[in-house]
This record gives sequence, structure tokens and C-alpha cells, in this order.
Amino acid sequence: MLIALIGPTLSGKTTVARYLIQRHAFTPVTAASNLDVNEAVGSLSFRSHADLLTHVTSHWRQNFVTEDLRRIEDISLGFDKRPFFLLHVSMSEQRPARSLSRSLIRVQNSSADLASLYAHLDDLDLVNAARLRPPWDSYFLSLCTLASLRSNCMKRRVGAVLVRSNRVLSTGYNGTAIGLLNCNQGGCPRCNGGAQGGTRLDECLCLHAEENALLECGRERGGAEGTVLYCNTCPCLRCAVKIVQVGVKEVVYELAYSMDDRSREIFRNAGVKFRQCHP
Repeated sequence: MLIALIGPTLSGKTTVARYLIQRHAFTPVTAASNLDVNEAVGSLSFRSHADLLTHVTSHWRQNFVTEDLRRIEDISLGFDKRPFFLLHVSMSEQRPARSLSRSLIRVQNSSADLASLYAHLDDLDLVNAARLRPPWDSYFLSLCTLASLRSNCMKRRVGAVLVRSNRVLSTGYNGTAIGLLNCNQGGCPRCNGGAQGGTRLDECLCLHAEENALLECGRERGGAEGTVLYCNTCPCLRCAVKIVQVGVKEVVYELAYSMDDRSREIFRNAGVKFRQCHP
């Protein structure tokens, strides 16, 4: 793993580097003058960023930390394409520059003392390997979020992914049926009429994300028997009974909904595993 620390002056980058060196045995690497980090035992210096990239690529099973990838041009040499590369921003209360938008983790350094900062870094679990390659739950829930961007429902964006043996069978998002005017163009009178949540559901012309994923799967793809359904929002009662009926064995969701307890009861009675996950 290579962690690059960037951020404004006096934001705590060197302190975070020392934390990684002292607590997690990271090796500091530099491609320019950096006296604070170079003082550490075992530090490595390289004449160029390209040389640094070559070394960490050849020794990717080891852990390295650097403060010398300050520019997008340097990172774009190939660091951002490596599967072992993480970019952290150490910062105070000020907002990071737009050029730092590629960062994967932002460390809000507002600690009053070193012990508090180290405790905060422990909680962040910066060296967790899942940050490099997300586990299946996080991966599929991120696909749900991506699918939800296609939603045309005026009420909320929801996405769902149907999976068998960690292979995607189908995806779905909420909105009006094919051939009908999109909800956000006035296609659903209920959603466009100011109806309160949970009311006038019999007038809604929008299919839910879970319904679309189940319909898209269909019999030609083996049906939904024994599958896992991921959804970025807890399924409602209307979807829960359909999920049970088609034979889904597990439901994983991220965001709570007003019907969580009632849906949970349906899944419990039907023997469907039901759990919330925060990727």
C-alpha cells in the first residue's frame, strides 16, 4: 500500500505520516527534499517521481507513505492507476482545493493534542485493505447508488441490484414504465401532486427499483430464486412481498425507510435474510 498525504501548510500531513510510520510500520518515501519525514529510520529517497513509482510498484506488498505527490501531474504519472494507491487529504477547517477532489479519504484535523489526533486516526482505520478493494457488499451497494441516478421519480432516487454468486443478474431504478411519460416530466399524477409519503400509493404509476430489478431478471436469466437483492433504500411492503414470492434468499440495504420494521417482519416470517449495511 502507498498512502500519499496532501493538504495545505500546517494541516498535519507530517504528523499523520509519523502516525503511519510509528503505529503501522510504514516506510517513508520521497522524491524531493522533505527533512521531517526523511529523519525517520528506513526512509527511502528517489531522484524522481517516476523512480518512486517504479520502486513501490515492484514492492507493492510493503507499506509506504509520502508527502511528495503534491500535484495532479505527479499523481497522473501512474500512481492513480495502481490498485495499491490511496490518496489522503490532511486538513484543518478550511475547504480543500478543487485539485484534491480525487482524494479517497479526508482527514479532518481539528484535534487539540496528539493523542486525540492519533485516536481519531485509529477510528478512521486508514490502513484497512478494504479501502483499496471494496468488499462485495460495498461494491454492489455502490452499483445501487449508480443505478439510482437513472431514476426519474419525483419522490426519491432508489437503485437495486440482483445478484447470484456475486454476479450481477439485473439492475433497477424507480420511475414510470417503459412508454409512459417520465415521472419528472409529469407522468405520475400522484408523485407530482404533492402526496405525502405512504399515501395514495394505489395511484402511483412508478415502478420501484426492486420491482424493476426483479422484472428485468425474468425467467430467461434463471429467475430470482436463491439470489441476493441489494438496494440503497430499505424495501417497502409492496416490494417485500414480491421479493419473498420470487424466492430471493437475502436482502441487503443501506438507507432506512419508514417501513423498515414491517418489511423486516415479512422477511423474518418468510425466512429471508435481511440486513442493513453501511459501506
